[in-house]
Order: sequence, then C-alpha cells, then structure tokens
Amino acid sequence: MNSQSVDLLYLDPPFNSKRDYAAPIGSEAAGAEFKDTWALSDIDNEWVNLIAEKHPALHRVLLAATTKSDKSYLVYMAARMLEMHRLLKPTGSIYLHCDPTMSHYLKLVMDAIFGRKNFRREIIWHLRGASGFKSLTQNWVRGHDVILYYAITKDVTFNKQWLDYDEAQMKRFSKVDNYGRKYKPITKTRRLYLDEAKGVPATSVWSDIASFQTVINSPERLGYPTQKPLKLLERIISASSHENDMVLDPFCGCATAPVAAELLGRQWVGIDIAPKAADLVQYRLNRGEVGEVLYKPILRDDLPQRTDLGTLPKYNSLQNKKYLYGEQDGYCAGCKDHFQVQHLEVDHIISRNKGGTDHIANLQLLCGNCNRIKGDRGMGYLRIQLQL
Repeated sequence: MNSQSVDLLYLDPPFNSKRDYAAPIGSEAAGAEFKDTWALSDIDNEWVNLIAEKHPALHRVLLAATTKSDKSYLVYMAARMLEMHRLLKPTGSIYLHCDPTMSHYLKLVMDAIFGRKNFRREIIWHLRGASGFKSLTQNWVRGHDVILYYAITKDVTFNKQWLDYDEAQMKRFSKVDNYGRKYKPITKTRRLYLDEAKGVPATSVWSDIASFQTVINSPERLGYPTQKPLKLLERIISASSHENDMVLDPFCGCATAPVAAELLGRQWVGIDIAPKAADLVQYRLNRGEVGEVLYKPILRDDLPQRTDLGTLPKYNSLQNKKYLYGEQDGYCAGCKDHFQVQHLEVDHIISRNKGGTDHIANLQLLCGNCNRIKGDRGMGYLRIQLQL
C-alpha cells in the first residue's frame, strides 16, 4: 500500500495469551482458529538484526523482553507497526487493541515507532462482568481490555463523542420554561436546554459497550473467538475519521471494523492471514448489516503494487551501488568482509516474490559468494549457512 494512504488504523492482533482459539462447530465462523503462542525463530532474529541497524530505539525495547516468547511476539508486532506508521496520513491515528498481558510492552513499542509525544490516550474497555470459569479463579477477575491510541501529528482528526445522560443526570433538567422546554440552570443568566444538550462527553473508560462475554445471544455474534461488538468500532471510527476516509484493519478477523466502516460511509481495507476472514466479510456484508445494500467486496490474494515510489532506478544501477557502498562502508552485509566496490552485488533484502520493491531501503550489497548462497531467500537463511 502507498505511504500516507490511510486515515485510521484499528488492529486487534493476537495478545500472546498462550492459548489456542477456535470457533465452535456449527457457528458461522466455524473453521476460524489460531494459536496465540510464540517461539523465537530465525526469521525473528533476522528482523531483530534489521531493526537494530535502522531503528535503534525500537531495538532497545525488544531487548527488554524477559522471555523468548515475549521477544518473538514483539518482533512480530514491531515489524508490522513500522509499516503501519508508513501508511498513516499526517492527520491519521492508530488504535491498538490489547489486554494487560502485553499492553505495557506494546506501549513501549508504539512510543519508539510513533513517538512518545504522539501518545494520546490509554482507553479502558470495561468488559462488564465475568463469565464461565474465569469467575472461579483465585485472583481478581480480569474485567477490561486496553486500547492504545496514538496519532502521527498534533493535527490529528478527532470528533468528540457524546453519551446519553443517565437517569440521575436527566433529573438535573428539572426546570421548565414558558414554552415547556426542560433545562438546568448554569449561571444566573444562562441555561442548558435538554433538547440542545449533546450529552456527556465520552471519557477514556468505556463501560457502556457490552462484550460478547456478557451478551452471549447477540444477533451480531458469529462464534469467532475474539469477536468485538460493532458499537465499539463505530465509536472509534466516528471519533477518528470522516465520511469517505480510509480505514484499515490489518487483523480483520471476523470483519467487525470493515462492517462498521461500511455502515458509517468510510472506505476500508481488511487484511487477514486466514481465508475464513474473507468469507466472514462477505457473509456479514450480505446478510443485512449494511441495510438494503448487498455489497460484494473485492477479494485479493495477490501482492498489491505501490504506485507512490515514482520511477525507481534499476535495482542494480551504479547510482544505488555507490550509495550502498558508502552506507555499508564497503562491507558485505552477509559475511561482513571488506571488498572493493566491483566485487559487491546489489541484492534485495526482501525478495520481489515476497513483495519487496526496488526501493533503496530494500537493497543491500553482498559479495558474490553470499549472494549465490542466499538466492531469493531471507537473510536468516544466509546467516545460518555462513555459520555451518
């Protein structure tokens, strides 16, 4: 996707909960499953090496992980959030949905990528009660999720959200004028009329939106293991985007964010690793949640191409080679031996068949031997082969 093409990012990724999730047989989401368990791999280590070279502040956060599982999870998230930062417009914002398992680590990752000054709020979604075996555990029952809200700049789009008055607040509108309009006195000369009042501004604690833990018979419910209610996404999308803005959910699961975006007149993109997610998007959009519109989304399983890079020089051009030679001080990015420029070759860090571009940020210099060993595989494969 092109840089600065997204107005709002919402993601509800795995939480590193050490659990396996599966939708129940017979539900609309049957077949949807994933393992939220992480182990450090060669690919993770290669990402750590790349991040160490280009994002030292983020690398320090990854080193703070206390277990290999935590580090693997954070590397997975960091690599994706770097791309999310690239996608957001200057007025854009991002909401990361998580739970207390990793929220403290994820905030550090987001501080390093989006900037600590661009942290806007930690939102607490009160889950309103425990259910099932959780209420029997010998501990405080977890009653909330965390949503970390960040911007890109101070010019972020934000539309204040208002909640209806509760019964006690309604009673404060106890006065009635000569025209039968209810109001409450503000000062001796100014009044707030009930029919003009917007309500109560929403705070960072959201306790008015029920989760599917408590509303088990909701018609929205598909049986997807980590499904979130439409009302939650409608609040986020209403607050941080305008009509026709682009909303992206890179972990779209059972399509709550795409459906909410469609209902609110936004453009949207949903991404998921599971084909079942695409089925659920189409199912939900066609079953009536968007009114009378029967909308068939465009399903893509190819690699989209960016159109914002302009005309790039050929990847192995002399221009790129001279630049990379200076950046690497003449050392091969694989074996780390020093060579004269004519003995080094331009290589894609992420190969073209994996979605890599000819942009200079995706290029490196390897000696001829390392380039032959690596081929179109990742740098992790090359490093392993060099150690054998």
